[in-house]
Amino acid sequence: MTDVNTGKRIISPPNLFSFIRIAAGFILLYKSFNFIRDAAAAKMEIQQTGIGVFSQNAEALALVITYLGLLCGFFITVGLFTRVASVIQIPILIVAVFFVNIKNLGDNVFEFILSMIMLLLLVLFAIKGSGPFSADEYFRRGAASDARAKGESGR
Repeated sequence: MTDVNTGKRIISPPNLFSFIRIAAGFILLYKSFNFIRDAAAAKMEIQQTGIGVFSQNAEALALVITYLGLLCGFFITVGLFTRVASVIQIPILIVAVFFVNIKNLGDNVFEFILSMIMLLLLVLFAIKGSGPFSADEYFRRGAASDARAKGESGR
């Protein structure tokens, strides 16, 4: 966004959506670090789904889910490839909400509510993108600025 009169870029301040996106990314990172710290618990949660394919490959799935959570959590936090990272995390959260946390609802209601909120936020991020305060927007503005500068110097 540029001011027409002065030609200077106007930087918009971060909004609530950006803060929610950053917080959701940190939550994904935190949960992934917990899975790394206690890999046996992650493996056991995957086995508790009761789905044969998941139970048989619980160790490999725990590793993949953990590292995808770290990568996608980082991308969502900084606002880079937010839509892609959200779409990758949505199936993982669907399984977490409907196959793992719903069975443990009596033991840990907070975990179920947190997973449900994260699932809804990931759907929102997949639809809306990363928002104005993100690496995506920073690179988009930089590319537009470079194109304008190149167009002006080519005259």
